[in-house]
Amino acid sequence: MRKFKTSVGLHLLIAVVLSLVINFSYLLMPIITEQGINQRGDDDSSHGEHSTGVLHLSPDLHGYIICDCEERDSVYVSAWQVHSLKLLDGDHLRFSRREPWGDTYSVDQVSAAHPRLDDIYERNGERFDFDTIYDRPSRTVEFVWQIAYYALVSFIMLLILTRMPRNGNYSNSVFARRVLIVVLLSVVCTYFAPVVDFKHGFMRIVFFFEAEPHNNVYLIVLTKCLFMLAVSILYSRIYMLMREQQTMAVENERLKSENLETRYNMLVGQINPHFFFNSLNSLAMLVRESDNKRALEYIDQLSYTFRYIIQNGQSSTTTLKDEIAFAEAYAYLFKIRYADKLFFDFDIDERYNDWTLPALSLQPLIGNAVKHNSITTKNPLHVTIRTRGGVLEIENPKHPKLDVEPSTGIGLNNLRSRWQIITGHSIEIVDEADRFMVRMPLDNPEKK
Repeated sequence: MRKFKTSVGLHLLIAVVLSLVINFSYLLMPIITEQGINQRGDDDSSHGEHSTGVLHLSPDLHGYIICDCEERDSVYVSAWQVHSLKLLDGDHLRFSRREPWGDTYSVDQVSAAHPRLDDIYERNGERFDFDTIYDRPSRTVEFVWQIAYYALVSFIMLLILTRMPRNGNYSNSVFARRVLIVVLLSVVCTYFAPVVDFKHGFMRIVFFFEAEPHNNVYLIVLTKCLFMLAVSILYSRIYMLMREQQTMAVENERLKSENLETRYNMLVGQINPHFFFNSLNSLAMLVRESDNKRALEYIDQLSYTFRYIIQNGQSSTTTLKDEIAFAEAYAYLFKIRYADKLFFDFDIDERYNDWTLPALSLQPLIGNAVKHNSITTKNPLHVTIRTRGGVLEIENPKHPKLDVEPSTGIGLNNLRSRWQIITGHSIEIVDEADRFMVRMPLDNPEKK
């Protein structure tokens, strides 16, 4: 939860910064300056031919300017121009005009229509000052609205792009679908973005705003949205790559720690007093029976077993040939203890001798087979260790003891964890009513 809150806070900060950059970017300033300040300049010659006339308003607040010219032509003034420019009936204006435009008008309609008011330069003999009708507090509020709008949209985009799927797999296809969603979102948001007309001083939604062809309002909004979309996608991609790298680093540390703990537990489990004393008892039995040959062989196998455990306790992998040699020595110790009641059948294909597997994988499985099954003369136990299709299998029938020893499952869990860490594969455990088998895939060194 804390990590989620940190991510949301970071996304919100990035969204606010992105919105500030979008609205005050030097990339947009030339467009805004040309649209706003330059069109209010003192150089009237840049605006073409000017006319003068008196404004006459109708009751519904639209009007006509009667030009002071021989033709006495009239110029149409819309109601929103009268309201936004705060024009009054009888104002004497110096202005520029434009012809009607738009795809909805026919040629005959355009030729028959009155020209329309474009810009005002003087009113009643004084320079027309836009700042007097477009007060500073209103402008501040409009900028705040724009910053808040783009910050909110950017924040939503970042949440969509960086949200981790439930299965935890943030693949390229998932990212592509997220990008498509935010592209559609940006298109929708473009039509509902707030815009400020620096020329006349009002703010509207793009969807309801009708600008002239030479007006750059649409270009400004489109530039903002494209910039916001591009930065959001780039940031989210970098964020997810960094998050994936961090997750992998944490996972690697966890796996290393788990591997060390597993190997430690495994080593402690192998060289424990119980196993050692049982081995000494078996050796003492052979000595008492004066079976010197078997006693010497038992000492050799016991020595080899402990030496292998100590040497490979620090190793990750070993060859199948070495692991089987250890398993035979380890099994021999149990065979002496249980006399003719325990049998081990090895069926190993020699072509797999150089294939690799995690060291000391067979020891816990052999130990579990002996520990959890009843071994008697009438009901001996046969343990089979074989290779089949590049997989090492160890299988035994189930002869449950009457006095069942508690099983913690630590041995199998450690084996499964070690196999996954070292080989990247999973072992298969078959636990049926009459048999127990573990299948462990071997690694072919020639394919590495």
